[in-house]
Amino acid sequence: MVASVGRMYRHIGHTWRRIWSDPRLRRRYSSLRASWRRGRTVQRIVKPSRLDKARMLGYKAKKGFVVVRVKVSRGGLRKIPPKLGRRQKRMGISKIKRGKSMGKIAEERALRKHPNLDLLGSYYLGEDGSVKWFEVVMKDPILGPSL
Repeated sequence: MVASVGRMYRHIGHTWRRIWSDPRLRRRYSSLRASWRRGRTVQRIVKPSRLDKARMLGYKAKKGFVVVRVKVSRGGLRKIPPKLGRRQKRMGISKIKRGKSMGKIAEERALRKHPNLDLLGSYYLGEDGSVKWFEVVMKDPILGPSL
């Protein structure tokens, strides 16, 4: 029984890798990403899209576990150029990098939206030209530490 469950999760992982390598599967998946792009930045979902990754983080299909899809914009930081005063030669608006990974930013946004939940972890879900998505797995601490 345990071996067949392990094989099932391995199969789910291989399927997700195949989505990104096969152009036909990627096109089919792009319509789903388009609906995510129109959605909210932090969206609670019923069940995880990548069950193998969620289970690795400790997700169980029980009351008290919450999965949230978070949208993070891609690219470097966008800073507004100075409008008044002396304009320095190097304005300090380009080539500025983030100090944190996008996954960490997604986790912080989910925690800000749901401050009463404990963070279990997050995993990469997908990306397009302007946005990356992560799913964040969270747990309600009131329902007990041994969920």
